[in-house]
Amino acid sequence: MGLLYDLSTKYKTLSIVGMAKNAGKTTAMNFLIEEAMDEGIRLGITSIGRDGESQDLVTGTEKPKIYLDQDTIVTVPTQLYELADAGLEILKKTRYSTPMGDLLICRVADSGYVQIAGPPAAMDTKRVCEEMMQYGCELILIDGAIDRKSIASPETSDAIILSTGAVLSRSMRKVVDETAHIVNLYSIPEMEEGEARTLIEENNFDDKIMLISRDGKVNKLDLATGLGSSRFIDDEIDDDTEYVYIPGAFTNSVIADINLKKLKRVKFILKNPTKIFLSAMDWGLWRKKGFRVNVLKNIEIAAITVNPWAPSGYTFDSDALVAAMQEALPELPIIDVRV
Repeated sequence: MGLLYDLSTKYKTLSIVGMAKNAGKTTAMNFLIEEAMDEGIRLGITSIGRDGESQDLVTGTEKPKIYLDQDTIVTVPTQLYELADAGLEILKKTRYSTPMGDLLICRVADSGYVQIAGPPAAMDTKRVCEEMMQYGCELILIDGAIDRKSIASPETSDAIILSTGAVLSRSMRKVVDETAHIVNLYSIPEMEEGEARTLIEENNFDDKIMLISRDGKVNKLDLATGLGSSRFIDDEIDDDTEYVYIPGAFTNSVIADINLKKLKRVKFILKNPTKIFLSAMDWGLWRKKGFRVNVLKNIEIAAITVNPWAPSGYTFDSDALVAAMQEALPELPIIDVRV
């Protein structure tokens, strides 16, 4: 039994997330689709954005096409329906629209190549997956074609497969370190259940920064964003502040001007790890200063796929890359999908 069989026993929906363009995300998708054919697993395939075209619409470089077996359930907009090499049976016209027309849920009647697309919003993707499950899908793969951050969101799928590779850097060590950094961020512990968490969840209807005191007092700040707002947040933190909730993007500018004693005393709470935009170096420095953080929902990573080839022409030794990645992330399956 292969990787996909193991994953299908644990999850119903998996997002495939690339750490960068040309990290091998579509190749990983094809690898998993082929495994599904071998294992007899009935797949559903959808996407945020568009995938399966033979040429990258941004860079003009060649892309691997997506071949789907008979009985696969797939989402296709009306404009791409006629372009499919495969024979597609329309099961349902959904209420979701895309730049390429209304979204259709189809069954592959005759195997062949398909350009896939789905709703552009992550929450709509989740709803589409629920509709696809009604047609007998055992596992749904979601392709993160446009916004790799939003598709990684825990609201979208049960877990993610993270695609990484040589395109990130000519240094294998840097590729491994950057990948491990993302895995570590996505594994940040969730905020414990209790009064403070309940207060955040009940008051988070307008995405405002909130300060929660030890006695349960909620102080909402009238800030459109936390970016560049660290001195304002610092002014509001007092001796009773226990948590600072940041709903949006989390960068250096959110905490740069917060007094170090205050920074060590409070705990920051984020929606999920996709909101963090800090390099591995900056993250390490803040942690050493005593910065503490939890998330409302973290992200489960099911596996890592590696691509030792970069479009600019350089390559890594496949075995060496897999071994280095496995040493850094021993708890995860690491697979070179090009082997």
